[in-house]
Amino acid sequence: MQRYCVFCQIIRREEPADILYESGDVIAFRNRLHWVPVMLLVIPKRHITQTELWDDMGEVGRVANALGREHCPRGFRVLSNSGPDGMQSQEHAHVHVLGGRFLGEYVS
Repeated sequence: MQRYCVFCQIIRREEPADILYESGDVIAFRNRLHWVPVMLLVIPKRHITQTELWDDMGEVGRVANALGREHCPRGFRVLSNSGPDGMQSQEHAHVHVLGGRFLGEYVS
């Protein structure tokens, strides 16, 4: 039995989303969180893990790059949280496209 997955619900149009891109295999939409001016999510439509996604980024990588260039012409980050220590909040594989302002230095 599969747990509730908000991303699967969005794909099935059972949850609302501001969809920016959709193909047979990938969907991209605005994140409901607003930590930075541009926060997009790019996900495969098939429910897979982060590890499976990173083994073959394919269209997800191409769409993340294209949307980043379109929505954040001065620069962006593609971020992927993986596992509990990486603060992954959704089991469904996804990448974040973040930008819209200077994102600052990485801190250690």
